[in-house]
Amino acid sequence: MDPSWKGRLQVEFEKSYMKSLKEFLQTEIASKTIIYPPMKQLFSAFDLTPFDQVKVVIMGQDPYHGPHQAEGLCFSVPKGVPIPPSLQNIFKELHSEFNLPKPSHGSLVSWAKQGVLLLNATLTVRENQPKSHFGRGWEEFTDQVIQMLAEKKDPIVFLLWGRSAIEKFEHFHKKPLPHLVLTAPHPSPLSAYSGFFGCAHFSKANAFLKAHGKSEIDWKLPE
Repeated sequence: MDPSWKGRLQVEFEKSYMKSLKEFLQTEIASKTIIYPPMKQLFSAFDLTPFDQVKVVIMGQDPYHGPHQAEGLCFSVPKGVPIPPSLQNIFKELHSEFNLPKPSHGSLVSWAKQGVLLLNATLTVRENQPKSHFGRGWEEFTDQVIQMLAEKKDPIVFLLWGRSAIEKFEHFHKKPLPHLVLTAPHPSPLSAYSGFFGCAHFSKANAFLKAHGKSEIDWKLPE
């Protein structure tokens, strides 16, 4: 975890809920339960996007639960892994907004390095069991992350897709904030045609960043 996050979140690691979460994860590992992402990638979002460099936040739910998919960044999969349907729809929206070609891979590391925090509400999951680590403490941890970002005076963009992401942010959004908060249905095939396609979130995010003197995100993925 980047020092800029570690210093701010150290107090969370000392709280009882995080100690219980650690014990739970240790029990899972000891019982040879397969969990994703690999432990070395657990905090990839915080490693690649330091606190002071966050310009955009994209909220996910929990990591991909299939082999080799999760890499600690929401919606992202390593190069060489088939692109999941929700990410394919994200790429379709990007093509619609910027006429970008369809990427050959689904790794969003380049976004993270530009200041896009790709944050899941829950940072671990059992293999083939979606939402299996919900309610174990991760949500409280990521609530603290969102609160820290919401309290920043430096304007950033929150992209909230789907009810889960929207509801998670709602109680931080009761007073006027300097940030741009954009909401849309989840990009999954079940809901993308209900308003995710055509939301123009990526171009709106860049317009907001430019208006506030920040560099825009290059959404095109390098090969």
